[in-house]
Amino acid sequence: MCALPISSASSKISVKTVLSLAAMAVMTMGGMADRANAAEAGPPMFDELRFGAEVSIAGGDKRESGLLPTASLYLNPFDSAPAPTNWREMMVPRLYLGVTGGSGERAVNQAFTGLAWTAPVTERFFLEAGFGGTLHDGDLQEDGTAGAKLGCHVLFREYIAAGYAIDRHWRLVGAINHASHANLCDGPNDGLTHASLTLGYKF
Repeated sequence: MCALPISSASSKISVKTVLSLAAMAVMTMGGMADRANAAEAGPPMFDELRFGAEVSIAGGDKRESGLLPTASLYLNPFDSAPAPTNWREMMVPRLYLGVTGGSGERAVNQAFTGLAWTAPVTERFFLEAGFGGTLHDGDLQEDGTAGAKLGCHVLFREYIAAGYAIDRHWRLVGAINHASHANLCDGPNDGLTHASLTLGYKF
């Protein structure tokens, strides 16, 4: 799980490059969604686009300051049935990928991906859980500065969420996500913990 021992400056540049490319990919795929869905006979491959902001809920000097804009795209590659049921929604995961970043003090940029499972509670309310990984440009080792020290550039990332479907397309989602390396690589493991509020559009 640990990154190769490269210089801090070069790793910062390379990770930011990856984050920029990931952000471009999210926007490009979101723009292609309507055309792709029109060509699909079954459920749409491009299922949902979410955008909003996160805040760090870490304590003390490990906290990232300010709002962290976030965007994520949810894909539906595993379900070929034309009309989803509540049972199938819970059993068949969606694939997601996204980015989170900021320019504030100690802000950490991330590009993440994983699988998400959704459990409808009522016609409008739903619960969701996701698990995957994230690539970040945060500090790895203790260096006497404030901010989370994360041990390695690739971390596990999981989240839990609750949402409300405003109508057929729009939904509001609140979530808490956490990223850490579970002590599987050397170095500190302060982790990153965020609370988010996003607006989702179901295609």
